[in-house]
Amino acid sequence: MKTYMAKPEDIQKKWYVVDATDLVLGRLASNVASVLRGKNKPTFTPNVDTGDYVIVINCDKVVLTGNKLEDKYHTHYTGYIGGLKQVQYKTLMANHPEQAVYLAVKGMLPKNSLGRKQLTKLHCYAGAEHGHDAQKPEVLKF
Repeated sequence: MKTYMAKPEDIQKKWYVVDATDLVLGRLASNVASVLRGKNKPTFTPNVDTGDYVIVINCDKVVLTGNKLEDKYHTHYTGYIGGLKQVQYKTLMANHPEQAVYLAVKGMLPKNSLGRKQLTKLHCYAGAEHGHDAQKPEVLKF
């Protein structure tokens, strides 16, 4: 029996919408990353983008367990001398909750050009409104 290798022209992409209300950030991110990669399909091929588009709404209602709001920091470096920036997740969730979900999913995708391409299929919104009604997204439950 031969191994199936998906070709880019044979892939059918769908749109899904996920309501993040009362979901734990890490568990939500791992499930969304799995759908973005296409691991929920029988046609999954590691070197081809077989994943679907995902819209995450209500990012402001996602939950961090334990003391992560106080203890966890998002750290990045600007590229300049002394340019280390740290933002506490309490502040990040208050000001930009969609960025917290985006960064969590980004950390769970491959660190290569395929992972960057898969990340472009993620759309995060703090509220319940999104502008992708024309794509007719299906509700995805976790």
